Amino acid sequence: MSSHRFCKGRNPSGPARSSHNELAGLAVKAAGGRVLAGIGNRVVAHEAGIAERVVLIEFDSFEQAVAAYESAAYQKALAELPDGFERDFRIIEGLD
Repeated sequence: MSSHRFCKGRNPSGPARSSHNELAGLAVKAAGGRVLAGIGNRVVAHEAGIAERVVLIEFDSFEQAVAAYESAAYQKALAELPDGFERDFRIIEGLD
């Protein structure tokens, strides 16, 4: 059963963003993740939604998605985010 990682947040600017995005992308790819949406795509928000950057990543299983988040490579990417950076991050099991 596939699994998805959903992350939204105000994008940090400057070197922190560049470093985090590069390291996170490498970590996700190494863990078998596939980016389905995000990284500059257009957003239209409805109801209480906020038009913020959103990233949607697919993995082959829920366990693979959790392991990718907990990996040393992804934790290194998280360490690049500035102090106080706020984001909404979820790992969701797929329906298939």
